[in-house]
Amino acid sequence: MPSQQVFNSGAESQHYTTSNGAAVSEPYASQRVGLLGPLLLQDFHLIDSLAHFDRERIPERVVHAKGAGAHGYFQVTEDLTDLTDNPLLASKGKKVKATVRFSTVGGESGSADTARDPRGFAIKLRTEEGNWDWVFNNTPVFFIRDAAKFPHFIHTQKRDPQTHLKDPTMFWDYLGQNPESIHQIMILFSDRGTPDGFHQMHGYSGHTFKWFKKDGSFVYTQLHLRVQGGFKTLNNEEAGKLAGSNPDYGTENLFNTIEAGKFPTWDVYVQTMTPAQAEQFRYNILDLTKVWPHAEFPLRPVGKLVLDENPQNYFAEIEQAAFSPSHLVPYIEASADPVLQSRLFSYPDTHRHRLGTNYQQLPVNAPIVPVANFQRDGPQTFVSQGARPNYQSSIAPLQYKGAPGTIEGGANDYERQAKHETFVGAAFRDLSFITELDFEQPRAMWTKVWNDQQREAYVQNVAGHFGGVKSDEVKARQLSVWAAVDQSLSDRIAKAVGHPTVKPLQVRSASEAIKFRANVGAHLAQK
Repeated sequence: MPSQQVFNSGAESQHYTTSNGAAVSEPYASQRVGLLGPLLLQDFHLIDSLAHFDRERIPERVVHAKGAGAHGYFQVTEDLTDLTDNPLLASKGKKVKATVRFSTVGGESGSADTARDPRGFAIKLRTEEGNWDWVFNNTPVFFIRDAAKFPHFIHTQKRDPQTHLKDPTMFWDYLGQNPESIHQIMILFSDRGTPDGFHQMHGYSGHTFKWFKKDGSFVYTQLHLRVQGGFKTLNNEEAGKLAGSNPDYGTENLFNTIEAGKFPTWDVYVQTMTPAQAEQFRYNILDLTKVWPHAEFPLRPVGKLVLDENPQNYFAEIEQAAFSPSHLVPYIEASADPVLQSRLFSYPDTHRHRLGTNYQQLPVNAPIVPVANFQRDGPQTFVSQGARPNYQSSIAPLQYKGAPGTIEGGANDYERQAKHETFVGAAFRDLSFITELDFEQPRAMWTKVWNDQQREAYVQNVAGHFGGVKSDEVKARQLSVWAAVDQSLSDRIAKAVGHPTVKPLQVRSASEAIKFRANVGAHLAQK
């Protein structure tokens, strides 16, 4: 049904036209030879309408295909000048326009909003230093920490190449072979895996970023967006019913909430960690499957995000919106997290495929500041940059302002930087094997965070999906992963799906993992 805005607007004042602006007197009439003859090729209106119709679909996103979105603003509410010299974050009270797209991950564009799945939470901030994209999820961790695993993992969420069906066997086969996924599995199969709409959930950067000062010093950061009023979830039964009765439940609810003037709002927080703290941290600073304990690294207020405007046209303003973690601004940098590093390439690459090489020139993606570079031409060039040379000219040279983290003065501790780079090199190598560290945080969730009701909901949610696995080998392997978290957890799931109990997966000790990281660091330092 059209929005209230359409009902209130009444009859349009514009006349119906062709794509080149010529008036059309009969929208549904086609030109013929005589009264009953065949159609005429000269009928531009008909040919143009059909030709455009044949081309009006662009490729859907390989992941995050189903989504909803809105516009609003982000406002810095705190003094953050001790953390970064980024102009936006160093300007308490500063407000910038934002576009947000929420999404499910694994389903197609027509899939249900209430599917058990992580949710994308992508935000485009239009700053005076360029667009800054926060490409987040509604969970603080992810399934993998090795970028090479990502395409394979997503394939297991898609359709079998022969049967063209979703298959729980290949889903759990993959996860059982990659036990680092267990932390995300604990979250996904709790009721947090089925949020009550898109605008009633938290958002997390997940990845670690770096915020710089002008002297070259930096802190590691992770951002948290906490929805005002608290997150809300659906239980498995409620989510299943809505998937059948209203698969667009989240999209509809978001639109109606904003239209009613009840603007969704998130408080934005940052966790920070110094390089020295990172070197002493129990977990790997580059590990996407771990969280930073709040007791050690408390949440510090940053600002607020508000959505107060629905799109006028979904395709133009939401479907064509192109977010990437590589869309950064001065004094903000990516860490060496390998999954983040791969996303820096993959996201713009898929935008170039899906929207075209000039995707940044589309109105919803264009920065509010002038773009001056040497990129030219290509399909759908809207901003040609006029007569400016397309190379670094001595006749009309472009000026350079400096890159993120550029040292503009002050002392710089090169010896300290070199030591930390050695640590990062060791940390990168630490991501390649499974240890007891991978089960500590999931175990705490099971034994300390959840109550009896939440534990029972998790077992039942898992059993409903895991019970569809056809391979006993796959079942036994995954049960051994749960047993490594907690034996009682594995035994309860085994009972629920009618499978014998299994022993825990054997992995390296936590002390061995920490020692390995230290030894690699020492080895690199000697080179």
